[in-house]
Amino acid sequence: MVKTDKKAKAIAKKSRVAEKQSKKATQKEKKAKVKSRDEDSDAEDIDLDAVLAEYAKQQAQFLKVTEVICAPPSPRSSSTLIGSPSNSRELFIFGGEYYNGALATFFNDLFIYSVGRDEWKLVTSPNSPLPRSGHAWCRGGNAGGIYLFGGEFSSPKQGTFYHYNDFWRLDTLSREWTRLETKGKGPPARSGHRMTFFKNYILLFGGFQDTSQQTKYLQDLWIYDCQNFVWHNPSLPPATQKPDARSSFSFLPHDLGAVIYGGYSRVKATTTAGKQTKGGGQGLRTVLKPVVHQDTWILRILQPSSDASSTSPPTVRWERRKRPANPANPPRAGATMAYHKGRGILFGGVHDVEESDEGIESEFFDALFAWNVERNRYFQLTLRRPRGPNKKQLAADRGGGKRGKGKADEEELLRNLAALETKGSIEDAEQMDIEYREEDQTPTKSLKELSMEMPHPRFNVQLAVQEDILYMFGGTFEKGDREYTFDEMWAIDLNKLDGVREIFKRELENWEGSEDEESEVDDEDDLSTDEDESDEDTLMEGTPIQEETPRTSKSKSKQPKPNRADLETLSDITTIAETESLSETAPTSSSLDDSLPHPRPFENLREFSNRTSNQWQEIVLSDLQKESGNRNKSIKELRKIAFEKAESKWWDCREEIRALEDEQEEAGIGEVVSISDRGGEAGPGAGVRRR
Repeated sequence: MVKTDKKAKAIAKKSRVAEKQSKKATQKEKKAKVKSRDEDSDAEDIDLDAVLAEYAKQQAQFLKVTEVICAPPSPRSSSTLIGSPSNSRELFIFGGEYYNGALATFFNDLFIYSVGRDEWKLVTSPNSPLPRSGHAWCRGGNAGGIYLFGGEFSSPKQGTFYHYNDFWRLDTLSREWTRLETKGKGPPARSGHRMTFFKNYILLFGGFQDTSQQTKYLQDLWIYDCQNFVWHNPSLPPATQKPDARSSFSFLPHDLGAVIYGGYSRVKATTTAGKQTKGGGQGLRTVLKPVVHQDTWILRILQPSSDASSTSPPTVRWERRKRPANPANPPRAGATMAYHKGRGILFGGVHDVEESDEGIESEFFDALFAWNVERNRYFQLTLRRPRGPNKKQLAADRGGGKRGKGKADEEELLRNLAALETKGSIEDAEQMDIEYREEDQTPTKSLKELSMEMPHPRFNVQLAVQEDILYMFGGTFEKGDREYTFDEMWAIDLNKLDGVREIFKRELENWEGSEDEESEVDDEDDLSTDEDESDEDTLMEGTPIQEETPRTSKSKSKQPKPNRADLETLSDITTIAETESLSETAPTSSSLDDSLPHPRPFENLREFSNRTSNQWQEIVLSDLQKESGNRNKSIKELRKIAFEKAESKWWDCREEIRALEDEQEEAGIGEVVSISDRGGEAGPGAGVRRR
């Protein structure tokens, strides 16, 4: 009897399993048919030209440029963030797209964030670029303003794509957009490219064109002359080396031109088909393999001579550099850098580990790096808890020290002037009350507390640096078939690294896409497979996620978007890191090894500049003597150049000096005090020390 019951239960279980598998296959077939029908109808019914014409018509209804206080920008990816070149207390955000799993929405709104007031403004204009994502913009260098080129737009279901080739300039003071009609031929339409500036030139490189049938990556260089309003496409000799085609790379300004690091592309490769041919050999097929580039290049630009015609292009040359020392490991895509004082600041990124039937196994990161461009070396930046006030700060708070003495002298001078204006005597000045005003009395909102935890791992976060503060907007995280666009903005002081400050943060919106993966997991649970999906449920509810990084997830798509015609081959593709010519690594030399003045531990930029100003002025004079044979610079100009050199050196040494500070703090040394600070007698020449 027992055996009969067991046999009956086994038969019933097999029947239930077969029924569920059949039901699941039927559901998948229905969803595939619906999805195919929707995509076909989307591709046939949507006329993108008509949609964009309607956007332009609505845009023309605005009669003038207006600014309105508003809430922070809605969640979006592939937008652009930049610090204003005319106001160090402002940042600009433009465009982007939001995909909720079912429909894609594109934006063309311009937001301005006021740092001092912690306030957002929305700018409307009768002449704004049309909605787009994947565009690029940069500062105008000597020309001022912000320049924008290209980008993409798609139908709501992303069945049809449109790439822009329009070129715009934003006046950061009037907030007015101007479409630039240039002379001659300009760059073809694209997205995923990058732009930077060099003197009076705007530089554009790379990107891709997506036709929904194939994705073509680009490797062309375009240079826009802001003085003569013309694009140049420099031609190079056939044997000349140049960077491979790519998108989503870092393109940073340099004294000699520009530098490129990294990027992403997909290249054709031949692989075995897995089936034997009649002759017994393995069949071959061509697939597209993702490549995460790790090479670095410098673009040298030589301006035309003074007697050359106005249409003469600059002379350019690409030079491949050695592999950077101590790069982020493993290599990662979706981590474009922001430029800051000769360094590239990098955050986050994604690394594809392996391919499975469910998708690409990926790792997402929340690490922060600084790439020293000149020395071609990476430094990982870690948060440091704030130190307590040192003796100088305590003395200043009590009114002592140089700053306190200077403030007292200024108050005494104001009293004397007030007494003279009222025809009183100097003796009467002691009884007069003077209202002392600080230089900057801009009202600011109370700052949010600092957190010692980095934001959640992500890729394609928008970065910008303004007044030594790194701002991080948005970013994307993927889990299974779901794509989460973060609705938040953070700030990190790159000098102090004393924590992460929240600018704003809102909960994640619900995903509207396919639930195939969840239903499959539920079915597997019914078949005695015990898999925990609580992490995904928690993320959907929008609760904070604080787990050990890197974060691993299964992902099926990356930015830039994969070729839709080749989605079937993705399961056979293994992400590879570029390895050619990377055996040579840049030497790990220290910036403290040269003969230039160096900062001391715990010495801020102002203290370093004041202490070494005379030395830097001597260096500037020596350089001028070598270059031009004369010293036709005023004292004010010399001091300005000397400060710029001191500032460059201070940031160049920052990571190494920070390591020395950590060592000294561990040894119980909290600050470095000079003889003059102790009140001792300084001998001849003691005011200026060389190291």
